[in-house]
Amino acid sequence: MTELDASQLEVTEADAGQVAAGSLGELLGIQEAATQLGVTMRTLRFYEDKGLIAPQRVGTTRIYSRREVGRMQLILRGKRLGFSIREIAEFLDLYDVDPEHHVQVRQLIVKVSERMKDLKRQRQAIEQTLDELSSIEKQAKAWLRDHPGGPTHG
Repeated sequence: MTELDASQLEVTEADAGQVAAGSLGELLGIQEAATQLGVTMRTLRFYEDKGLIAPQRVGTTRIYSRREVGRMQLILRGKRLGFSIREIAEFLDLYDVDPEHHVQVRQLIVKVSERMKDLKRQRQAIEQTLDELSSIEKQAKAWLRDHPGGPTHG
């Protein structure tokens, strides 16, 4: 099955009613899309305001195609992996430009490699901090053993 493009969908007032009733499998209203994605309606509106998704509208009703839901899944995954909104937007732009996804995949490799390097640096910094805190804790416990008495708190 080919991916739906929102510009190819002809959405009518009747369709909007069916979406609201949940009877069209390919199209979702904002509440259904939010539920399916596990996010709030406000989250969907946020990413729409940022230009990362563009649901169709019938009057004031937002209509989400499979394409928009798929884009949101990519956005949410990107956020979970620590990418900025700007980086996610760049990635989505590549997705739209290159239907074969070659450019997108190459850029993904670069971005993932950069993110892994950042996380490894963070992990190293965290491990160093944990080692230092552990050393301080051991020194404090040893000091208490060597200096019995005094008030006992905690």
